[in-house]
Amino acid sequence: MLGGLRRIEARGRHETAHRVRALVGRVFRYAVATGRAHHGVAADLKGALAPVKSKNFASVTDPARVAELMRAIHGYSGHPVTALALKLAPLVFVRPGELRAAEWPEFDLANAEWRIPGERMKMGESHLVPLSRQALAILRELQPLARGGKYLFPSLRTRDRPMSDNTINAALRRMGYTSEEQTGHGFRSMASTLLHEQGFPPDVIELQLAHTERNKVRAAYNKAQRLLERRKMMQAWADYLDGLRAGAQVIPLRRQFR
Repeated sequence: MLGGLRRIEARGRHETAHRVRALVGRVFRYAVATGRAHHGVAADLKGALAPVKSKNFASVTDPARVAELMRAIHGYSGHPVTALALKLAPLVFVRPGELRAAEWPEFDLANAEWRIPGERMKMGESHLVPLSRQALAILRELQPLARGGKYLFPSLRTRDRPMSDNTINAALRRMGYTSEEQTGHGFRSMASTLLHEQGFPPDVIELQLAHTERNKVRAAYNKAQRLLERRKMMQAWADYLDGLRAGAQVIPLRRQFR
């Protein structure tokens, strides 16, 4: 098993190697629990792999440049589904994999909610994304393009698979943004930076970013208690981006929140 993980590491895929080890570990834990194995070998490999180095995902955070980016996104002339994915990405600021693999059954448009199941979340816990009016408008524009498929953003080749993990980044490059300026993942740091600067409660921002709360009882309490604030924040954020794009004098987000 270690040899296979080393081959993954040799290709520079350190995070993938750690994920494979974790997956194998879950399989063996199940095997031990059901009497199919006597020992979980993956546990013996803890510390055997090189640690994953944290990386910063490039993002535009200066409001003037965010305004330019929003105008570029709304002027994008590529495939309609890709164009709508680009418009939705900064409004919901989820991880790229969570966005590109989004499925229609996860959405409750009547209640303006997107519930991402735990199996698609990085930390394995379900996540609620309140949807702004602008996000709902994009989703309704997407519906006629779905043609009965389950994915919001299907592959250009088949409706049975989601779009490629490189589609958003490729569109950004086509718009003239290098990988050192803006990435699909960078919409998260854009939102985090500007929301913090505008004075939103840090724990509300962290909850919406789906960053893990180690105390699970406290995490469940926070999610339930801060939902109304998260809804207001997401709408204020969408309005803020619209104001930047229009070139209007933008009222700071925190004032709108109050």
